[in-house]
Order: sequence, then C-alpha cells, then structure tokens
Amino acid sequence: MNSGAVVIELENVAYSYGDGALLSDISLKLAPGSFHFLTGPSGAGKTTLLRLCYGALLPSSGKITLFGDDVRSLERDDIAMLRRRMGMVHQDCRFLDHLSVVENIALPLSASGRPAEAAGEDLNELMAWVGLTQRADALPPELSGGERQRAALARAVIMSPDVVLADEPTGNVDWEMSQRLLRLLVELNKMGKTVLIATHDLSLIRAAKTQIQARVLRIAGGRVQLAGADL
Repeated sequence: MNSGAVVIELENVAYSYGDGALLSDISLKLAPGSFHFLTGPSGAGKTTLLRLCYGALLPSSGKITLFGDDVRSLERDDIAMLRRRMGMVHQDCRFLDHLSVVENIALPLSASGRPAEAAGEDLNELMAWVGLTQRADALPPELSGGERQRAALARAVIMSPDVVLADEPTGNVDWEMSQRLLRLLVELNKMGKTVLIATHDLSLIRAAKTQIQARVLRIAGGRVQLAGADL
C-alpha cells in the first residue's frame, strides 16, 4: 500500500440507495493537515459521504482513494488496516454500556491487538485532554451528552490517526460544550491531523474560521460545492 500527498480523494463518485441516487458526480480532495466542514440540509447525504470517506461504503460509480490506494482494489483486511489511520466520531457515539468509559475508549487498542495496559500513560493523558479523568470508571449511561461526545472523540484518536472524521459532533450539546469540542478538534488539526466535520451548525463553522483555515463544503442536490464567504 502506498501513501500519496492526498489523504482522501473522491473522483466522480456517485452513491445510490435502491433505485434513488443520493450523491452524484462528487470530486473531492483532502490534503494532509487540512480542515474541512461538510454542511447541508438533513438527508442531503452528509453521513453517507463520511462513510464513503471511511471506506464503510463503496461508491455506486466513480473512484475513492484512501492514502493512495483505490478502495475497490483492497481486501477487507487492507481496509481494516487503513481505518486504523482514521478516527471516526459517529453521531450516536455507540458505546458498550457494560464497559466503563476508559474501557470503551481503549477498545480500538484491543481490536488492533495492542493491550490497553501498554498504553497506560498515553490513555491517562488522553483522558485528561478530553477532561474525563474523573469519569474514567463511569458507565456510558451515566454520562452527559458533552461527556459522551468527548469520550467518542478520545476513542476516535486513541490510535493516533492521520484523519479524524466527525458526524455532527456538537449536535446534542450546548454552545459552551460545542466550543470545547471544537477547540479539541482544532488542536488535533494543529498537530497535523486532517479533520472533516459534518455539521448543520453554521455558528460552529464561523467560530472555527476565527481559529483556523477551514474550507466549507456544502452538499445540495446530491453534489458538493465549495461554499464561499457567505457563511
């Protein structure tokens, strides 16, 4: 597997559910260290586009390249390896409720064959970074919405991925918490991570633009356009 100068590239990608086209003729390049927002109305295909970027879906037509490799040419194990270089924050967080917060965050380590104990210090640092040190032993149902989102972000970055994809990460939290989450994502970007955030929150995008160079992509009518300065 190779790694080119573009982390994720979509060329003339279309995706259909059943007999209806949701996305069509989408071309997009995410460069290393770039920060992108993906916006658009509910049902426009933001989550689907993120899943295509993550290799969880294959396009109906067109080409998707992850770290220089065409996803269609990869075996399932190859895609699993590539995904270790990508952290995904899902809209619904998806925790195992019988495991503690710290055990949930460490799950990607055990899935990759690395014992969580070996990452003890890194795990402690990560818990402190997202402000959850005091909640390490809590169970997911005991967490607030903001704590759940921060735990989901910690789990997404525990493998030190090159890319972080986040689907409406501030959708269920108040403004103060959304700013805190944004600061964490900006910090990741300043560490060289490529960040792509799907959101309908234009205030969040405006706040981000005061801190970093962010490009805004808008999905409308199944296509992606680069939004201008009208946000």
